[in-house]
Amino acid sequence: MSILKIAFDTLKVFILFTGCTLLFYFGIIWINQEYEQYHRYDEPEGGALKVSAQAKDFTPTWVDRLIYFYQNGE
Repeated sequence: MSILKIAFDTLKVFILFTGCTLLFYFGIIWINQEYEQYHRYDEPEGGALKVSAQAKDFTPTWVDRLIYFYQNGE
């Protein structure tokens, strides 16, 4: 193989790598800009209910917490 052919093949790989890197970079920037404008913490519209409230008089024992941990991993 001649040195010219090796240099040309190396240049092709470099151009392909650079093109893919730029495509990935600008794709990530585009996705980031899309999600920057997404308002996650706005109040929901309609009849939304808060379902994460616990009962006021319920105090779990250590057995209840252990069973909860085994069931949910939390």
